[in-house]
Amino acid sequence: MDAIEAIKTRRSVRKYLDKEVPKELLEIIVDCGRLSATARNEQPWEFIVITDKELKRKVAEQTDHGKFISEASACIAVVCKDSKYYLEDGSAATQNILVSANALGLGSCWVAGDKKTYCNSILKLLNVPESFRLVSLIAIGYPAFIPSPSKRKLEEVLHWNSF
Repeated sequence: MDAIEAIKTRRSVRKYLDKEVPKELLEIIVDCGRLSATARNEQPWEFIVITDKELKRKVAEQTDHGKFISEASACIAVVCKDSKYYLEDGSAATQNILVSANALGLGSCWVAGDKKTYCNSILKLLNVPESFRLVSLIAIGYPAFIPSPSKRKLEEVLHWNSF
C-alpha cells in the first residue's frame, strides 16, 4: 500500500481478532514512529511495546476510553522527554505509527495520553522515568472488521487564502 492510500484508508479500530501481531511488524511500526518529524531534531520519544496480556489489561483498566486495549495484540505507549515540543513530536510519531500499522494491514486506535488523569499511574506502571510524559497509547492488532470511510469531504474543510 502506498503512503497516500495508507493515510486515506486509516481508521480507528477498537475490535480486534485474537491473533498475535509478529514482533517484526511491531518493530517496523515503531521504526516508522522513530522516523517522524521532530522540532529541532530533538527526537524526545521512547516507545514501549506492551504485549503481555496482564500488563495490557492493567493499562486498559487505567484509561477512561481505552478498555479495548486489553483485546488488542499489542499496545504501544509513546512517551517523550518533557521538552518544549514533546506533545507535537510525540503526536507526529503517533500518527506515523497509526499510518504504518494500516499500511501493514493492521488496525490501530490512538488513546489519549497527555493531560489525562491516568497519565502518571500508567507511567509508573510502565516504570517510565519521571522526566517523561505520556503522549499516547496505541492499540494495535488485526481488525475484526473494516470501519466505514470518513464522512467528511475535502470541500467541507478546505479554504483558499482565508477562512
